[in-house]
Amino acid sequence: MVETATAGKSPGFAKAPDYDVHLEPSPRRLRVMFNGETVADSIRAVLMYESRQIPVYYFPMEDIRADLLAPTDNTSFCPFKGHASYWSVTVGDRTAENALWSYQTPYDEVPELAGYGAFYWNRVDQWFEEDEEIFVHPRDPYKRIDALPSSRAVKVILGGETVAESTRAFFLFETGLPTRYYIPAEDVRMDLLTPGDKRTACPYKGEAVYWSAAIGGETYEDIVWSYPEPVAECPRIGNLMCFYNENVDSIFVDGALVEKPETRGLNRPELRRRQ
Repeated sequence: MVETATAGKSPGFAKAPDYDVHLEPSPRRLRVMFNGETVADSIRAVLMYESRQIPVYYFPMEDIRADLLAPTDNTSFCPFKGHASYWSVTVGDRTAENALWSYQTPYDEVPELAGYGAFYWNRVDQWFEEDEEIFVHPRDPYKRIDALPSSRAVKVILGGETVAESTRAFFLFETGLPTRYYIPAEDVRMDLLTPGDKRTACPYKGEAVYWSAAIGGETYEDIVWSYPEPVAECPRIGNLMCFYNENVDSIFVDGALVEKPETRGLNRPELRRRQ
């Protein structure tokens, strides 16, 4: 067995022994594209799980195009993993600065990181699992999304008005997130809504478009969203309307008030703009 050189004990784990950093092998073929070229292609990648972070794909350095890489002087430090080195990726007339990093000499607690590198998601152009393009960040195989049809009565109150009322909603249950209620547009007061330019992407659901609501002289920015073309794994929510639980007045299900969830960054009064 070849021993991996490490940097000694981690100061991070000494202070936070319950912090988790571990790698799991991925059975999927993974590819990274930049400027029309494949810069990484692997069936030996691993998925790194870290406390309070989204999963990150790490590729064996042997499966990354070394001829497209140039080392840089950039470095960073993680008290749990160690010091990271960086490389830029150049393909043709384009360069992605410091797009790749690697812990070449990780701490003793994570020796398996040696020999692997990871890309910043938005510094390259495309990611593929097998032949399907994926977006935003890796999909966590332990995360589940269920969109279930329900005949329970859902009512959404905003600005003192009933803006949606339906017994045909789909209840979306997503691991670690509040239940969302996706409602047919026919059961929503679309006359109160104005489409906006905001777009967001979810690796599990697809690209979302947004509407603002104008009620009683007040505008509620980007309060409703919909997925016109959801990914194949979540087709049931296509073109249904969903209101932010956090920022409407209230949501009732079968007449019972739904408790407002505390979601980081969303329970903010400034999301309502007074006209």
